[in-house]
Amino acid sequence: MGQTRAQLPGEDWIQLFNGVDLSGWTKIGKESWTVENGLLHGKGLTQDYGYLQTEKDYKDFQLSLRFKCVGDGNSGVFFHSAFKPGTADVTQGMQFEIDCKMMHHTAGVYAEDGRGWVVWPAPENEGVVRMGEWNDYLVEVIGNRYRSRLNGVPMVDFTDPKPTSFDGKIALQLHAGGQGNMEFKDLWIRDLSHRYRSLYLNALRPCSALYNLAILHLLVTKTDS
Repeated sequence: MGQTRAQLPGEDWIQLFNGVDLSGWTKIGKESWTVENGLLHGKGLTQDYGYLQTEKDYKDFQLSLRFKCVGDGNSGVFFHSAFKPGTADVTQGMQFEIDCKMMHHTAGVYAEDGRGWVVWPAPENEGVVRMGEWNDYLVEVIGNRYRSRLNGVPMVDFTDPKPTSFDGKIALQLHAGGQGNMEFKDLWIRDLSHRYRSLYLNALRPCSALYNLAILHLLVTKTDS
């Protein structure tokens, strides 16, 4: 039998939204999340927060998506997130900001652990976001390093000195206030944690003792989680 060719960098993107339904996603809260004409549409119905979270956990990743601010509401891409069961109360996580109004720091990072904003884009980049138009958004999380790019412009590159969450769901947010009206499309993800784990193990293969110790550590970590 022929050997299966390993995926090359750039071939490992996975579609996170299928354009048909909400498969792979879970609604958090009472806000509206629907699929309309191939677009993911989030609309505020109440004064509360609402989220649409992935069913899968992601540790290290690159996420590419397009968003359009249809209304005036605030949104965001949460990562390493978790919620109090049965509620929209965030118990852990960080957020890449989405807000198409000027000087609202789209592509900056906000911490849900009480710290608030941890990094803003440079002042000259506050106008990169486009109200009422499609915006290309790329966010990357590797360990405690967070990077974002908006419409081709690098926005933040921040290493968190005090991270408090390291794994969890990705979630799209509708901010409280009932004015949220967001559209998303072309959501793709690269799960970098798996790729780095493979490279790590392959590097240790020449030393069988270290390789076996690494395998044991990963198995124990998986069992504990």
